[in-house]
Amino acid sequence: MSRSHKATGYLLLTGLILASTLFIERAAAIQNAENSDVQDLLYQAREEAVGLDRDADEMETLVRSDLDWQTHAAYLESVKEHINRLATIVQKLQAERDKASPWQQQTIDRVIPLLHELATNTTNAINHLNKNQARPVSGDYPTWLHENAETAHGLATIISNTIEYGRARSRLQKLTEQLGTS
Repeated sequence: MSRSHKATGYLLLTGLILASTLFIERAAAIQNAENSDVQDLLYQAREEAVGLDRDADEMETLVRSDLDWQTHAAYLESVKEHINRLATIVQKLQAERDKASPWQQQTIDRVIPLLHELATNTTNAINHLNKNQARPVSGDYPTWLHENAETAHGLATIISNTIEYGRARSRLQKLTEQLGTS
């Protein structure tokens, strides 16, 4: 093989390596980009989670008061409605999971068991209240309300932190592009 053929071969090989490196970097950037549809659903989930957090905290304070069972039932109904709306949003998030960024996928995966725990505790509290209207704060009822308050707070925090993380990544990406670096 002549020297010019070897040089051409090396140039082609170098070009292919450079092109494949750029392609891999671009593919990684696309994989790490946030999905705007998922982000919109996370905003919706955050609104519900914040409302759920507030209502779950209110439910927990009811244990220390001497309010009638109807007041407890009204708050439990509100908590249940938040959970049901969150479940609808989470179903949509699950449908979009494969298109989500890795951190969005992680959030979806973390939200599901929390939502299940909230639903279980709320169902237990409703069943207890239906059977114990004269003494609503007896038995495990206070425990379920406390666990719901803690879980609702954790859920709202996880979703809010994911949204903030996405915003920070977006700002960093814009600054990186402005600086012309990668």
